[in-house]
Amino acid sequence: MDDINKQITSPEPPSTNQCVDCGKCGCGDCNTRCNLDSYNWLADVPGGKNDFDIVEVHFKNTRRGYYRNSAHLDLKQGDVVAVEANPGHDIGTVALTGNLVKLQMKRTRLRPDAEILRVFRKAKPTDLERFEQAKAKEIDTMIRSRKIAKDLGLEMKIGDVEYQGDGNKAIFYYIADGRVDFRQLIKVLADVFKIRVEMKQIGARQEAGRIGGIGPCGRPLCCASWMSTFVSVATSAARYQEVSLNPQKLAGQCAKLKCCINFEVDTYVEASKSLPKREIVLETKDKTYYHFKTDILRGEMSYSTEKGVPVDLVTISPERVYEVIALNKQGVKPEQLQGSDFDASAARSAYGDLVGQDSISRFDNTKKKKKKKTRSTKPQTAGKPANEAAGDAPANDETVVKNRPPRDRDRERRRSNFDAKASKLANYNDNRRRQGNKRGFNRNETNRHH
Repeated sequence: MDDINKQITSPEPPSTNQCVDCGKCGCGDCNTRCNLDSYNWLADVPGGKNDFDIVEVHFKNTRRGYYRNSAHLDLKQGDVVAVEANPGHDIGTVALTGNLVKLQMKRTRLRPDAEILRVFRKAKPTDLERFEQAKAKEIDTMIRSRKIAKDLGLEMKIGDVEYQGDGNKAIFYYIADGRVDFRQLIKVLADVFKIRVEMKQIGARQEAGRIGGIGPCGRPLCCASWMSTFVSVATSAARYQEVSLNPQKLAGQCAKLKCCINFEVDTYVEASKSLPKREIVLETKDKTYYHFKTDILRGEMSYSTEKGVPVDLVTISPERVYEVIALNKQGVKPEQLQGSDFDASAARSAYGDLVGQDSISRFDNTKKKKKKKTRSTKPQTAGKPANEAAGDAPANDETVVKNRPPRDRDRERRRSNFDAKASKLANYNDNRRRQGNKRGFNRNETNRHH
C-alpha cells in the first residue's frame, strides 16, 4: 500500500526531450525557444517526412539552422539532437520537419548551393550532461567579458553569451551604436576562457526580445513571444494609418518604432487605393474645401475651408467626393458639399453603437444644477395672496410685498425706483420749461416798450 501511495504522490520525472514548464522541448527556457515553434500544418500528410530530408533546428536567442538528416532518423518536433558544428558538435531542438522546411528555407532566402551540415544523432545523456555544464558557465563568462571590454575602452555592451553544445566555442552577442574594432577583445577572451570566440552584433529589437516584458497593449512583447524575424518599420506606415506621429506613442521598449505598426498597414494601403486623391480641391458655390483627414476603415473623408486647419469641417463619403469632382470638371459647382444621400452623424452613431455600447464621453458634459425656486407653503390663486384666496379680509400693501418671492420683491423695488427717478426728471423738465417761457415773456415785454 505504501508503494502505491508513493507512485501516486511522486510525479513522474520528465523525459529528456520534454521541457519542465511546457512539456514540448528539452530546452528548459520556454521564453526563448518554445515561442519560436511553428505549426506544422503538413504533419498529417502521408509521406510528408520522407519527401524532404532537411530539418529546422532551433538554438538559443532565436538562432536557427537547417541540417540534413542523412542518417534517416525518425525525428519529430521537440526532439533534442546533436548536429554538426564548425568545429565539434552542437545541441539543439528540432522545430520543423518535412515539406514545411522547404517553404521556410525559401522564405529565408537560403541559397540552394549553400553548405548544409548534418544531424549526427539524437542527443545522448552524456551529450546533455556536457551541454548543461557548458550552459552553467554562460553567466560568469558574460560578466567577466563585460569587464574586459570596459578595460579595453570599447563602446559596446555584451548582452549574452551562448556556449556550443560541446563547450569548445562561444558566441558573444553585443550591442553597439557604431563600428567596433574588437580584434584585441577576441584575443583576450580566447586566452582567458580557452575557447573559440565568435562575436555577433544584435539590434535593439533582438535585445528587447531577449529580455522580454509587457507592451503598452497589456500583452507580452511580440518580439519575445512569437516573432523570430524583424522587419524595418518606417514612419510612412503610421501615416497610412492616420496615426499621430508622436515618438512617445510610436516607440516601443526598444526605443524603436513598434513592430505592430506593420501588422495592419497592408490593409490600410489596399483600402486607400479606392479613395480619391487628397490633393484635389472641391468647389461649391460659396466656399472652397481642402482635404483635412480621412477615416479609411469607416469610409469617411473630412474637408475644411482652410488648409491644415479644421474650419467648417464637412464629412462626406468617397462616393460623394467623386460626384463633386465630376461636377467641378464639368464646370458645375454644387450648392453644398454634403449631399442628401450621406448622413455622417447617422453613420458615426451606427458605427459607435454597433454592439450597444454607451458613449465614452457620456460623463464629460456635466449639467449645472438649477436653483430651486422658493415657494410659499400656503396655496395661492393667480394674482392673489393666500389670505384673500381663503376668503379673509384683503391684506395691506406691506403684507402683500412680504408674502411675495424675493425675486418679485426685487423687481418691484427696481420698478418703484425707476418710477421715482422718472417723475423727478419730469418735474425737472417742467420747471425748466416754465422758466424758459417766463424769460421769453419778459423779453417780449421789454421789446414792446422799446
